[in-house]
Amino acid sequence: MSKEIFVAFATQKGGIGKSTVTALAASYLHNVKGYNVAVVDCDDPQHSIHGLREHEMGLIDSSTYFKALACDHFRRIKKNAYTIVKSNAVNALDDAERMIATEDVKPDVVFFDMPGTLRSNGVIKTLSQMDYIFTPLSADRFVVESTLKFVTMFRDRLMTTGQAKTKGLYLFWTMVDGRERNDLYGIYEEVIAEMGFPVLS
Repeated sequence: MSKEIFVAFATQKGGIGKSTVTALAASYLHNVKGYNVAVVDCDDPQHSIHGLREHEMGLIDSSTYFKALACDHFRRIKKNAYTIVKSNAVNALDDAERMIATEDVKPDVVFFDMPGTLRSNGVIKTLSQMDYIFTPLSADRFVVESTLKFVTMFRDRLMTTGQAKTKGLYLFWTMVDGRERNDLYGIYEEVIAEMGFPVLS
């Protein structure tokens, strides 16, 4: 395995914003903080991140305005767009290693955009090779229960037994309306803290 840091935003609940957060984190680290990143889009069959890149490339190819903006942006940050590899959960690790081996500029961080269900083939195996897993939560009882089942299973069956190389498993709130932040979040965070999971602010 390579020395790059492998990161996934993962949960067993779909539609909670994993792909959006993956794209935002990758873009921020690459374009603003100066890290070299890559994304393995293994959210088959949606491939949202890969599809977004294809859409961006289509816009750039068809418009001199967007082409000029892109050239200016890449000239300013002194590097190309980060690599996005279209894959699936079964082949994600092999595809990541193949991409790393062929890249002239090795990524510091490789993000894996995972499917929204643990039942997809290869998901648990791929997640077990992540250095860090970030799990989104929303203030919905079913989402919280599902997420806590996932992180508890992953920690107890894979991390504590040494079957996963994961160094950290972190939860964070997503889809939060600042006007709605109420005592419910505090209650959830107390329960989550009692279970031994950190919640990012």
